[in-house]
Amino acid sequence: MEQERRQVPRYPFIANADLVEERSDMRIATRVSELSAGGCYLDMMNPLPEGTLVRVKISAGADFFEAKAEIAYSLAQLGVGIRFMEVEPQYRAVLQGWLEKAEKDRQRSLG
Repeated sequence: MEQERRQVPRYPFIANADLVEERSDMRIATRVSELSAGGCYLDMMNPLPEGTLVRVKISAGADFFEAKAEIAYSLAQLGVGIRFMEVEPQYRAVLQGWLEKAEKDRQRSLG
């Protein structure tokens, strides 16, 4: 049985995202499907390779988050897991708010 490698909880989270590949400045519009304090999962038909450095911009409602990140893993025709590397304090607060809401929603669904 495979050992769980995640260090922080991951939550279902649906939001729009833009990914910018740092070297080429290539922009990709995508969607977030899972979120954690350390990164997120992005649905993508043509995922970038593992190790690619990116800037991710996530918007949900009136809130906006941005971070420098790295592609942690890539699943062909499905998406990528990204690891947040640099998050400025104002964006860390937005992320924390989203995670607190996701945890409350999870608790409510468990009833």
